[in-house]
Amino acid sequence: MSRMLFYICFLGLFISCSLFTTEKEQDVVARVYDTYLTRNTLDENVPEGLSIQDSSRIANAFINNWATRQLLVEGAKRNLSSDEQDKFDELVKKYREDLYTKSYKDALIIQRLDTIVTDKTAETLYEDEKENFVLNEPLVQLRYIHLPEDYTNLERLKKHFIDFKEEDKYALDSLSLQFKSYFLNDSTWVKRSQVRSQIGMITKDNADVLLKKTNFLQLRDSLGLYLIAVNNTLSIKDMAPLEYVRPTINQIILNKRKLELVKQLEKEIKEDAIKDKKFEIFK
Repeated sequence: MSRMLFYICFLGLFISCSLFTTEKEQDVVARVYDTYLTRNTLDENVPEGLSIQDSSRIANAFINNWATRQLLVEGAKRNLSSDEQDKFDELVKKYREDLYTKSYKDALIIQRLDTIVTDKTAETLYEDEKENFVLNEPLVQLRYIHLPEDYTNLERLKKHFIDFKEEDKYALDSLSLQFKSYFLNDSTWVKRSQVRSQIGMITKDNADVLLKKTNFLQLRDSLGLYLIAVNNTLSIKDMAPLEYVRPTINQIILNKRKLELVKQLEKEIKEDAIKDKKFEIFK
């Protein structure tokens, strides 16, 4: 085992084993050297409501696992110099401090972070950073219906599908239980790869030909009949539409706000500590 791997394993063991008392208490169930496993700790790790047999099995397994960890720690200590152990103590201390500070910051952020991203704010970032919103794969707006091979009254359905007025949408919705699958929200941009995964007859090789704006397609294969109407398309290197990248933009804005809020909180904490004479620098 390399020295670095040994350090990593020892650190993990040390953190977990530091949770146990090293002073003998009255009600203990196991001991390894000067470290004791208490009844309270064991009870906390055995679920309630089990049978006597299951409780005993889980308790014995926990005790043996605990003992193994303690023995490994003791063995690791014998292979580490005092300086090396001091370094691990510092790592454990820093890890604990990082956990505390992250938890505290997260709680403060939840209380104070403005999570509302207005349309204007999103549009401003979109315009300012357009070069970051270039498409790396084609998008398409379309609607489709996948019908069973033996579907009846096809001509009436095609008329509703092609006309697609409000009354047609209502009619299609009322018939949707008869469809094998469908997607009628043709104002939503979707990846062309998603369309290919839903409609097997559309492939990388024929997508450019089949998925063209204003195209109405009627395709048939062994799985049934597909009605497809393409509303719009975008190609690779085109600008991504704002509505398509809006979730990403919202997340970018929220991340920026979090960073700014953390800086502000850290500044306020130090200023308050100085004011209350809880923090001072000696010169």
